[in-house]
Amino acid sequence: MTSQRGLDEDRELSPYTGWTRRHVADLADRSLLALRPWATPDHARFDLPGPSSGSGPISDGLEGFARSFLAAGFRLAGADVDPHDHAGWYARGLIAGTDPDSGEAWPSLAERGQARVEAAAIAIALHESRRWIWDVLPPRAQERIIDWLAGSIGAKYSFSNWRWFQNVTQAFLRSVGGPYDKDELATNLEFLDSCYLGDGWYSDGRPDGRGGNIDWYAGWVMQQFSVWYCRMSADEPGIETRLDTYRERLRDYVASAAELFGADGAPLYQGRSLVYRYAAVGALWTGAIFDANPLPPGRLRRTCVGAIRYFADRDAFDGNGLLSLGWHGRFDPMRQSYSGPGSPYWASLGLAGLALPATHTVWTEPEQPAPIDLDDTARPIRPIGWLTSGTAADGIVRVVNHGVDHSGAEPKAEAPQYNRYGYSTVTAPVPLPGGAAEALDNQVVLVDSAGRWSQRPIINLSSVDDHRVESRQLAYFARVEPAVGFDPGPELHCVSILRGAIEVRAVRLGDVPAGESAPDRLLISGFAVPRTPAPGARSTLVSTVHPLTPGGTTGSTVHPEQNAFGADLEVPWTRFDTPEPARWYAVAIGLAEAEPDWPTVDVDGSGGLVVTWADGSIDRMADAP
Repeated sequence: MTSQRGLDEDRELSPYTGWTRRHVADLADRSLLALRPWATPDHARFDLPGPSSGSGPISDGLEGFARSFLAAGFRLAGADVDPHDHAGWYARGLIAGTDPDSGEAWPSLAERGQARVEAAAIAIALHESRRWIWDVLPPRAQERIIDWLAGSIGAKYSFSNWRWFQNVTQAFLRSVGGPYDKDELATNLEFLDSCYLGDGWYSDGRPDGRGGNIDWYAGWVMQQFSVWYCRMSADEPGIETRLDTYRERLRDYVASAAELFGADGAPLYQGRSLVYRYAAVGALWTGAIFDANPLPPGRLRRTCVGAIRYFADRDAFDGNGLLSLGWHGRFDPMRQSYSGPGSPYWASLGLAGLALPATHTVWTEPEQPAPIDLDDTARPIRPIGWLTSGTAADGIVRVVNHGVDHSGAEPKAEAPQYNRYGYSTVTAPVPLPGGAAEALDNQVVLVDSAGRWSQRPIINLSSVDDHRVESRQLAYFARVEPAVGFDPGPELHCVSILRGAIEVRAVRLGDVPAGESAPDRLLISGFAVPRTPAPGARSTLVSTVHPLTPGGTTGSTVHPEQNAFGADLEVPWTRFDTPEPARWYAVAIGLAEAEPDWPTVDVDGSGGLVVTWADGSIDRMADAP
């Protein structure tokens, strides 16, 4: 599904992507039609090819139905006609799936946790397609759907984004006269509000009261489902005030998340569940739907459609027209325990813009350039300790991470998708956990006398401004005997300045804990670039770590592992032997399509570091000890 058959590009209305609403609607239609040969006789499941998730094939079949029904719901919401009978097709599946005697009955919400997720997708799709499906279903069919969704009452939902699934499901029940639990709704709202970090960003849960679980779920559930809960709760007491709060949060999120897409449309590759691909633009569309869009309509469409086309053009849909598990094409190592063949259809969230009619300004106004189309960009995302930088010359967006660690109060093994210092729209981390006895990507690592490599499981953000971010963390060494837990090493004070394609990263060691030996080495690494790029990946990337303070030795490590962008992953690094406490060590880290002009670092009269960039501009990198 790499081209829009019969639809020419419209470069007048869409000078950047060439696609219009007709192209997106056609992609939705063709992806839904491609699923039909895999349906059970009464349409309640899609039994798709590929390994099952941990929930089993019956649950996986429900997942394929529910997530694709979400796309159908958005498609029908903004449509005047239904030439492919999506409404009739999914209505038949709803009737069979909720009939215990049909032979295609879905697992109940009480017996299968994954069904609680899919119930929420079904609830939103039913709400959006109400005039097409719900309003014309026979009363007995409506009763059975209500009975199945009512399994959400009293069911166990984890303290995470899942609480929105329970609330959205019960909001739909309430809207159609079904049962719901007022106390559960209120408790969940209180918890979900506790996950809000500020400036539009949510943590997915609060492990030990911290906000370490931060990724695209901040948009595709915490933001989208919050406003849909309000949409489904019209006329409830206090709902307009709550919606105003959520709108303001969504507006802030859209403003910053829109900067996390490269000029080619690629979203930032960070976090879990990335097989959902263009779901990343779901919250951006939702901003337009709920009058919470801070961007010009044509600018919003340029980013949203750019992401959808990015994946459509890079074989996200296989030869059967099915969304595969992967990033570009199929890449099975991205599967997680909860990933089944239907999981990628959570990408349906990224088609939410189809709920807007063809007359809406987001579809009728000409595309406007994203900032990265015109010039280099830079933006701090303060609550999560990120600096973002986009470069117009190559269209790459990079993020420096000093705040997201995916950990609670107690350290746990460093996760590649969360704990690294840097992420981008064109690279992925080496898929090995921290502590590996080789240089992984975007790390600051101490190596002790026993040969153990430190990890960065808990990050303590210190400050963020427009170009500078700093944090502190203990260097943790995994224990050998007993092989559980960590031994703390010296504190590391790390400062980054990000300008264009270059991050200057400075590190200072604290005192060595009593009874511990001094570290043998300090190693600072950069982005992993595949020597063998995968189809659709960049093939001319240059990743470099350039020493800026004396004593640095450069090199690289090649890992035989694969990631979504290719194989034979090369990681550049600079090593400082026998590092000393209270001394700054600095490098410049580059990721671009050409070797950059490196800055220099000098020590000022008080012992602080001063960075002089190639254009003559100056930054104070770090203060004296």
